[in-house]
Amino acid sequence: MPDAEGTQDHHRYYFDIAPSNEPFPLRGLNALDWGMKNRLSNIFNPATGRTVMLAVDHGYFLEPTTGLERIDVTIVPLLRYADTLMCTRGILRTTIPPSFTRGVVLRASGGPSILQELSNEEIAVDIEDAVRLNVSAMAVQVYIGGEFETKSVHNMTRLVDAGNKYGIPVLGVTAVGKNMVRDAKYLRLATRICAELGATYIKTYFVDEGFETITASCPVPVVIAGGKKIPEHDALQMAYNAIQQGAAGVDMGRNIFQSEAPAAMIQAVRKVVHEDMKPEEAFEYYQELKYGSP
Repeated sequence: MPDAEGTQDHHRYYFDIAPSNEPFPLRGLNALDWGMKNRLSNIFNPATGRTVMLAVDHGYFLEPTTGLERIDVTIVPLLRYADTLMCTRGILRTTIPPSFTRGVVLRASGGPSILQELSNEEIAVDIEDAVRLNVSAMAVQVYIGGEFETKSVHNMTRLVDAGNKYGIPVLGVTAVGKNMVRDAKYLRLATRICAELGATYIKTYFVDEGFETITASCPVPVVIAGGKKIPEHDALQMAYNAIQQGAAGVDMGRNIFQSEAPAAMIQAVRKVVHEDMKPEEAFEYYQELKYGSP
């Protein structure tokens, strides 16, 4: 027991300062438990409420695609520029340095390869392993309109229940199959279903027409998927448009690690996401870094 004698009688209650209770900056998530909010703060920059997620989970259904053949060589050097990393537990355990202290979003669904019907996924990670790996969130594909739509939605709700029990957020990923239309009407439906059924935040695609209606009608944060590789200026333009229309960040993979200068590209994306830098300026910044200009 501490010695009670000798303690000071002069206490500082700061009566002139009103009690503070800082609101959580992410839309729709202020009522979450402290642990959930803390994990989300490892994904979203608290200063901006936005995130640059580096997605390298493609190998869970694809071959080692270009840029991901040697993650230790091509991806690990980029980690310093990412707010969070999205990967599988195999890559996390084998390749990502444990000194990486920013958020990890763990791919938690899987099963079929690109050779099969992708919507027929299962939950592929036990919640206890997610806790053991100290991840900040778990990601699950949801195939609205797919052949196994109900199964994929059920995967998400089971993961949400487990995540709520252990304080781990769930990222609902609105997957789009080859035969599904990719427009604002469809993505409004998909994102709203995920949010209504408990996903903490949503990953979806950017569309040129009506994207602001997707973010406006989704009660939780939305981040955009980077999608297939496009020219660097176009990728920066897409990120800028999405942010200006309500997105809380980007989850970008191929448009970073398949860039001619991946480190320059991710830093340019950060300028767009966190500083609202216009695409033309961000592209110039990318080129300066790429060619070594001061």
